[in-house]
Amino acid sequence: MNGEKNQDSKIFMYSRYDGATVPQVQHYHNLFEIYFLEKGSCNYFIDNKSYEVKTGDVVLIPGGMIHKTAYSEKEYTRMLINCSGRFIPPTVAPVLPRMLPLYRNPAITDQIYRMFKNIEKEYTAPDSFSSDALVCCTHMLFFLLARNINECEQVNARNIHIDRIVRYIQENYSQPLKLSEIAKIFSLRPEHVSRTFKKETGFGFSEYINLTRMQQAEKLLLQKNNPTVSEVAFRCGFNDSNYFSLRFKELYGVPPKQYQKLKKI
Repeated sequence: MNGEKNQDSKIFMYSRYDGATVPQVQHYHNLFEIYFLEKGSCNYFIDNKSYEVKTGDVVLIPGGMIHKTAYSEKEYTRMLINCSGRFIPPTVAPVLPRMLPLYRNPAITDQIYRMFKNIEKEYTAPDSFSSDALVCCTHMLFFLLARNINECEQVNARNIHIDRIVRYIQENYSQPLKLSEIAKIFSLRPEHVSRTFKKETGFGFSEYINLTRMQQAEKLLLQKNNPTVSEVAFRCGFNDSNYFSLRFKELYGVPPKQYQKLKKI
């Protein structure tokens, strides 16, 4: 297992998308995500808030946060990095919280773009030096962002109603949650909540509830008291442990019991 852990510490994935069809990406994972919008605009839902992202913006997402993009334009270009902690410089860690989640600094957009292109070159045409070069290039990207943090524009989250609904879901995920009842709690029409929730977060209402429950289930499975799959399912709001196991495998690639064993080795 030591070999697997060492391999995990070197995880690095890069992709660039340029087209009109939304690519399939994971909306919940344990890797750090660095997103650069080269062209276009979108709503980016991160943890429990929605942000308007513009051309040139960088989005930084720590592992373990639910997130999703909802593009407001048919054509857009984005660059995406998913990496383990090895690619984050230790000296940047103290200022990293100030850079999260949306980094907007038009003065250095061109420099950010060039650094992403250097990373793309190392990733898509690797040689014997590329493994170490990717670490260096990613470190330089973080250094650029950190050094210019004081010139960043202030960006606020959007739609306070959706923020409140998301927070309510996160605090009550173990209970039965119905769109009509939640809409009533916040004095809103169900149709308005459904439409606005999808627009602001990119998730369908039920889709987000299930993903939140899965996020909590993962944490429970890794507790030292080794809860059973049925216990975890019911504590996270699932009435059917078989359905829970099926959905968990779809998201994590393995059944919950196997995931529990693998992560505790």
